[in-house]
Amino acid sequence: MRFILVLLTLLGVSCSISTAQAGSVIKRVKEHNVVRCGSVERTGLATEAEPGGWSGLNVDVCRAIAAAVLGSSDRIEYHQYETPKDFDAVRNQQDDVYFLTGSEIDEQKLAGKLVPGPTIFVESNAVMVASTSAAHHVSDLAKESICFMIGSSVERSLTAYFGALHKNWFRRPFSEDGEMIDTYNVQNCHAIAGEITTLAKIRLDPGVNRLSSRILPEPLTTFPVIAATGTADAQWSAIVAWTVHTLINAQRPETRWYAGNAGAMPIFAPELGLDQEWQRRVLVSVGNYGDIFDRHLGKGSLLRLDRGLNANHLQGGLLLSPFLE
Repeated sequence: MRFILVLLTLLGVSCSISTAQAGSVIKRVKEHNVVRCGSVERTGLATEAEPGGWSGLNVDVCRAIAAAVLGSSDRIEYHQYETPKDFDAVRNQQDDVYFLTGSEIDEQKLAGKLVPGPTIFVESNAVMVASTSAAHHVSDLAKESICFMIGSSVERSLTAYFGALHKNWFRRPFSEDGEMIDTYNVQNCHAIAGEITTLAKIRLDPGVNRLSSRILPEPLTTFPVIAATGTADAQWSAIVAWTVHTLINAQRPETRWYAGNAGAMPIFAPELGLDQEWQRRVLVSVGNYGDIFDRHLGKGSLLRLDRGLNANHLQGGLLLSPFLE
């Protein structure tokens, strides 16, 4: 009998711990009055201009979540994941939102730790050439030299692309970014390959020869950056997802058939701890997705990237969220 009582007591303790863990993220966020986000550093998505001073599309999405939950978009901390030790913040669920790619999740063996949330950016591996180059498509670079970082997904993309065309290309692998960029800027290779956000940054610095560059239109591969959350708190995962969907849908144009702009998808969800004004605060604080993109990556930024695949699906892009039919 005593054994049964002890067992029931232990089970009761176990149930208490499980109950305490439920809603742990939202509770922590409100207790500390801060939303903690993190990612690798990517130009236009997350860049540290000064110690602790982060900016970019990822960062503004983090601010939007803070505005929804805490009432202020300023209540955030942003952390960089660069080394395997940095990714311990994901493994140990120290941060609240993780902006990651599938490769980063796989390489760090994080699939069992995360809920894969909505896409916030479609990244591409692409190729850049001098503005005076005769190449207008990647296929035009057959038998030409292309600089790339060795062992990267870009190398695999180039190999697959030209393999599918049954064409050869001249490989110029590098292990150092600076050396690769210098080689391209003096045109000791005809083209340079990398993530499109990286290429946009590279073309800002034309080097000693004042090289002008353009990015070729077709991507080698595309892959999403997602807003992932920990597996312990479904309430928090839902808040993050609905916030991202609000940003995307708020840019949808209004037509005769469905609502658009800020009225595209009103979300009334008191069960999540969100008041009736939460979407208004989000859009007042950071604008809609188009505003954020233009500010950090598009026409309002130095990078001046086209929306491309990051346009709303109604404008030919891949960004699609739930909305009222």
